[in-house]
Amino acid sequence: MNNACSICGHVTTADRYLCEGCEYQARTWLRGMPGQAALLQACLPPAAGPAQRGGTGRAHSPLPLDLRALDLLGPGQPVPVDDPHGDATGGIPIGALLTGWAHYIAADVPAVHRDRHGTVRIERHGHAAAWPRTGTGITAWSTWLIGYLPYAVTRPYSEVMYGQLEDLMRQIQHITHTRERRTAKDAPCPVCRGFCLVQREDALHITCQNCGHRLTPEAYDAHRAIVLPALARTAILMQAAHATARQAAA
Repeated sequence: MNNACSICGHVTTADRYLCEGCEYQARTWLRGMPGQAALLQACLPPAAGPAQRGGTGRAHSPLPLDLRALDLLGPGQPVPVDDPHGDATGGIPIGALLTGWAHYIAADVPAVHRDRHGTVRIERHGHAAAWPRTGTGITAWSTWLIGYLPYAVTRPYSEVMYGQLEDLMRQIQHITHTRERRTAKDAPCPVCRGFCLVQREDALHITCQNCGHRLTPEAYDAHRAIVLPALARTAILMQAAHATARQAAA
C-alpha cells in the first residue's frame, strides 16, 4: 500500500486509504444525510400542474409524485441493479446504501467484548453487529457509519464507499437544486501564486482550483497574514508610480 489517498492522491499515512480531507468529506455527507432526505421529501410533489389553456405547462396531468425523489427515499438493493438495456434512471436508495455499507463494514470488523475479568477479547471468527441503538432509519444508519468511518478508511473498499456516497449526493443535489456554499479566498495560492483558493463548507481544507494545493484554515490564516500586507504595499507603490507617470505625461 502506498501513501497516496485513493481519492485525491494527496499524501496520507501508510495505514489508511483515504486522507483526512476525504474522510472529513465522507463524514460531512453522512452527517448531512438526514437533512438531505428531508429535502427530498419536500421535492416529492411534482413541480408543475396540468397544462392550462394558452400556458406552457404539461399537456397531461403529472404523476402524483416525483419518481426521482421516490426512488432515493424508497426501499431497494444496496448494490446497483443489472441494467442490460441502459434505461434505468434511479440510483441506490439512501436507506439501502447506508444499510448495505453498515453490514459490509460490520462483517469486516472483528467482534470485541469484555470477559468477566474486564479484559478486552477479540473474536477472530466473529464480527461486529451492525445494529444502531437508535432505530433503523437514515439518521441511525448515518450515525453508525460515522462511528465506524475511522476503521473503514483503513480498508481498500473505502474508495468504493466514498464514490457511492459522492454519486448519491450528486443525485440528491440534482433534484433539490442545492449545493455546498463556496467562498473564494483573497490570498493567492502559496504554490502557483494564482488567486484560485476556494473554501467549501463541507471540506476540511481550502483548495487551489488551479494546482490542487490544500491548506488547513489555520495554515491559510498564517499565509494570508504574511502575504496580504506585502500585496497591499505593492499595490500602493504601483498606484503611486502610475500617478507620477500621468503627471509627467501631462
